[in-house]
Amino acid sequence: MTKSIYDFSATNIQGESVPLSKFKGKVLLIVNTASACGFTPQYKGLQELYEKFGPDNFVVLGFPCNQFGEQESGSEDQIQSFCELNFGVSFPLFEKIEVNGEHAHPLYRYLKSSAKGILGSEGIKWNFTKFLVDAEGKVLERFASTTKPESIEKSIISLLK
Repeated sequence: MTKSIYDFSATNIQGESVPLSKFKGKVLLIVNTASACGFTPQYKGLQELYEKFGPDNFVVLGFPCNQFGEQESGSEDQIQSFCELNFGVSFPLFEKIEVNGEHAHPLYRYLKSSAKGILGSEGIKWNFTKFLVDAEGKVLERFASTTKPESIEKSIISLLK
């Protein structure tokens, strides 16, 4: 039985398998992202959180997804270039995944069942849904697409103490 996110691995945007146990002891913000979304400017806020709290064992993990309005149609190389050039993204990005449906990545199945959405729904509603995970790998909270990264700062700080 799965006990934490550390039981999963994912393929990074360079095509390498990454065990999430690599992030043990770090507070994580896991986000499904897209390059052509109204919320895409949140990359800037996510990068700012990563730079501000990274030295304190905080990491943002970005999972591009093309399931919402086909707003992430590019290749992994295009996604990485877009994020670096437009938003200076240096936090870890992973290959494009599905977050809903029968082909949903196992990590996202776990995240969704661990922190349900409004009215107990599990499905991801849109791009830039965020999951806050503590340093022990426990999923604590889900934030909607409309939640700006900077408004999660207090929750992050409380976990870093």
